[in-house]
Amino acid sequence: MARIIFDIPGFVRFILKRLKAADHEAYIVGGAVRDALLKRPITDWDVTTSASPDQIKTIFRDKRQFSLKHDTVTLVDSGHHYEVTTFRGDENTLFSDLSHRDFTIDAMAFDPDMDEMIDPYGGTSDIDKKVIRAVGGDAEARFREDPLRLLRGVRLAAELRFRIDERTMRGLDRMAPLLPSVAPERIREELIKILMAPRPSRAFNIMVRTGLLKEFFPELLEGYLKRQNHYHRYTILKHIMETVDHIKPDPVLRLTALLHDIAKPRVRTKTEGKWRFHGHEKASALLAEEILDRLRFSHELTKNVINLIRHHMIGYDSGWSDAAVRRLIRRVGIEQISDLLAFRRADILAHGLKSENPRISNELEKRVREEIRRQAPIRREDLAVDGNVVMEITGLSPGPTVGKILKELNEKVLDHPELNNREDLSALLRRIKTP
Repeated sequence: MARIIFDIPGFVRFILKRLKAADHEAYIVGGAVRDALLKRPITDWDVTTSASPDQIKTIFRDKRQFSLKHDTVTLVDSGHHYEVTTFRGDENTLFSDLSHRDFTIDAMAFDPDMDEMIDPYGGTSDIDKKVIRAVGGDAEARFREDPLRLLRGVRLAAELRFRIDERTMRGLDRMAPLLPSVAPERIREELIKILMAPRPSRAFNIMVRTGLLKEFFPELLEGYLKRQNHYHRYTILKHIMETVDHIKPDPVLRLTALLHDIAKPRVRTKTEGKWRFHGHEKASALLAEEILDRLRFSHELTKNVINLIRHHMIGYDSGWSDAAVRRLIRRVGIEQISDLLAFRRADILAHGLKSENPRISNELEKRVREEIRRQAPIRREDLAVDGNVVMEITGLSPGPTVGKILKELNEKVLDHPELNNREDLSALLRRIKTP
């Protein structure tokens, strides 16, 4: 046994005290203990206990609670969630519980009353060695218990920058075909966590080697093993990974980086000895939408990712007029133009600065910021007149013609922002009324 000292929230101490007062064992377990040893911020607090789920619900009947997982009751306090889980295994003991956990670094428990940590599988040693190892050395058994652990092991390796030990890596390879049995929503959550790692490419490289990637994300490997396309597929995958690593850890941006070139193998053509990918951004947006839908991503997140992918080939040069810059902002949307420029910068860096001069990218960012600062009229909603004014001056009834006129006015003020005032736009409308 080893000792550990870390701050425990008052509500966690309350959970432990009330369970023990009801004659049940109770320990802090899992990620909180691991993160305390690693001196990382602790975001999730889990308690394991000898009490059954029904007993847990009764003991905490005066507290907000819900139960979404088997044998787990989640207590809610001040907006924070705390999971209380019955000991795993038939023996209903702490050691039985720890024997059924996934990796040694998460198979440790802490007893505050005794001020000691229980570590029967060498989690402390593996943390010192920076290694991910399956509990009991039987990785296949652990992965059969819950195939999501296949992704979780990869994610922990990337997140903590640990290596996966050889026996556990072999288990990933052998058990990879079990992954499709996991609910898409659970795979989605692990994928997001992988993408939030400091270098997601580390996880994706492991998933390629072990066959995990082809089980839930085969599109990323299209053509990878075909000899005639191997080099070009490799360069696309390599570029995607470098782009993901370069972009800041935001779900929308990292998913955009992951999917922005996903359809390139489907639209490739060879011209004058060089591979071309005409229209790949539109094809990639469509394929990305299928993938995000399959993994049950939200409509809002999917919409934002697809929008960035569809517009990521900007093609800017210094000869653009201010109106062209404003039209770019309108196409992408004011809400996402900054994200698009951040993604484009990462995309350029991942190309090794060969595809586009970074000075040009900086210039575009500066011009976009200036247009937004000036509150230039970009959308129809920015016009100094609305549909009611259009109908009042032209005598039109509600209908598509009103929208068409507003669109024409929007185009006019994109070119000439100084016209965006009630007087000038009314004058334009009167000319429409009286040719």
